[in-house]
Amino acid sequence: MTETAIADHGLIGDLHTSALVSTEGTVDWFCCPRVDSPSVFGALLDDERGGHFRLAPVDPHTSRQMYFPDSAVLVTRFFTDSGVGEVADFMPVLGRHNGGSRLVRMVRCVRGRMRFAGHIAPRFDYGRRAHRTEVTDQGAVFATDALTLTLNPVREPEDPRIAQVKVEEGDVGFTLELAAGELRGVVLEADATDPPREIRVEEINRLFDDTVAFWHTWLSRSTYRGRWREMVNRSAITLKLLTYDPSGGLVAAPTAALPEQVGGERNWDYRYTWVRDASFSVFSLLKMGFVDEASRFGGWLGDRVRERIGGEGGPLNIMYRVDGSSDLKEEILEHWSGYRGSSPVRIGNGAAEQLQLDIYGEAADSIAALDRAGLRAPHRGWQAMTEVLDWLCEHWDQPEEGIWETRGGRQSFTYGRVMGWVALDRGIRQAIESGRPAPLERWREERDRIYRQVMERGWNARRGAFVQHYDTEVLDSSLLRMATVGFITPEDPMWISTLDAMEAELVTDSLVYRYDPAASPDGLRGSEGTFSLCSFAWVDALARAGRLDQARQAFEKMLTYANHLGLYSEEIALTGEQIGNFPQAFTHLALIDAATTLDAALDRRR
Repeated sequence: MTETAIADHGLIGDLHTSALVSTEGTVDWFCCPRVDSPSVFGALLDDERGGHFRLAPVDPHTSRQMYFPDSAVLVTRFFTDSGVGEVADFMPVLGRHNGGSRLVRMVRCVRGRMRFAGHIAPRFDYGRRAHRTEVTDQGAVFATDALTLTLNPVREPEDPRIAQVKVEEGDVGFTLELAAGELRGVVLEADATDPPREIRVEEINRLFDDTVAFWHTWLSRSTYRGRWREMVNRSAITLKLLTYDPSGGLVAAPTAALPEQVGGERNWDYRYTWVRDASFSVFSLLKMGFVDEASRFGGWLGDRVRERIGGEGGPLNIMYRVDGSSDLKEEILEHWSGYRGSSPVRIGNGAAEQLQLDIYGEAADSIAALDRAGLRAPHRGWQAMTEVLDWLCEHWDQPEEGIWETRGGRQSFTYGRVMGWVALDRGIRQAIESGRPAPLERWREERDRIYRQVMERGWNARRGAFVQHYDTEVLDSSLLRMATVGFITPEDPMWISTLDAMEAELVTDSLVYRYDPAASPDGLRGSEGTFSLCSFAWVDALARAGRLDQARQAFEKMLTYANHLGLYSEEIALTGEQIGNFPQAFTHLALIDAATTLDAALDRRR
């Protein structure tokens, strides 16, 4: 059973896939060749059967982790009685060798002398597929019929410092002995067409420099100059790492089955592109000046809309694989114990075809934002969007599963209705501003019907608040976005009353629960932590309502819950521990939104 905490990891990647590296220098989560492919290293979910790539000093040590400034190059520093050393982990983005991902592990002795030990134990296809191992003087190959990993040593000619290579049951161990100033390492390459080869130190230094330069160049496009630049920039890099470059799709997180409650069953696979999450990212990216990334997701979303027009069911699934395909069949890995015994370990996601009506509002809102930024949809894209809104006119007034993907039955969720209003409102505005044809009278009629229904049935006079769905008095923090999307003004007494009710019931310190599962059964056992997306949405809502001192205090407190690298998982447990899939795109884009909203409000007050 793994003991490494979720938060004790950093993320690296090459915009095709990614890996988590622990503070002990272990790669214990790596899927290949794509982020939604089966894992090769999965010790995060089962330390005994998941597979890993360990690389750390032999002697007793302590460690610290950092990112090379303004980059996705992760540096793990080790401190021993005999010296100081470090491992720099990264995945080159440009010029992918042989078309496959490369995991580079540079080992450097900074002071004194150090002896590092490496152990590579791949477990292909979530540990379900056996592999063959071949070791030569030039390296090693781990192979299955579906995937091959090639291990290339970094050394100089006639270099004896990679020694004592040991093969045991298909795993490979090795040692590195270094003196101060020396650099060696290894490169693990996916589906290489060439046999293993020695890589010179000069070449590995060039890969390092090129990777750092890529991230520096990319981040230099940011227009954010606010108060929390370091945290906002780290969130932007994290969102970029969670983007699949060939399609522009953004995954919700690079991990699967990390629990929302340790020992519980709320263990979902997040390695997919949610229409909702990725649509939210458009606003965050545009706010920071990353227009290309926002535009590429707009293209991805347009393709999904055009694919389903005229088909069965609604025009959109709630999530897809990164390439746009929709086969997300959910299954359980019975042979894995799960993170700290949290089972079942699920891969795939059975919620993929749920009816969640809010996604149409998020999609339409992001498309309208792209339009305002000068990235207008082509003619066929507008045609598809009008068909989506026509479909919504006929289907918005029905029960659904809601934003949180509950499995307790369909309800008339207030948030879903609000976002239906958003979809039609943005379509109307876009048609008028661009002069494009649309059935405006019908859209206006349905938009206004939604508004009146929410005000009459979504508002609960006894609670003095908008509630989760029409047949309950339960509060739901998804409704924090009501003022953000313009459904209600931030100063409206009904809205201020709703914020007060949420503060009394859902907010603890700066942390915010999604809802109370005990009061609103969601079909699952157990409880969950506070949801970090909602915590940052709370900051945004406070800032818009003019409660700036409270908003700033809540924001600064939320920053203390980040891990040592500025990364956030999905939720925060009662103890302050990060739980759920990690790092979560939703949380990082919400951090950006909260920071930019709060910055603007503080500037206006000043």
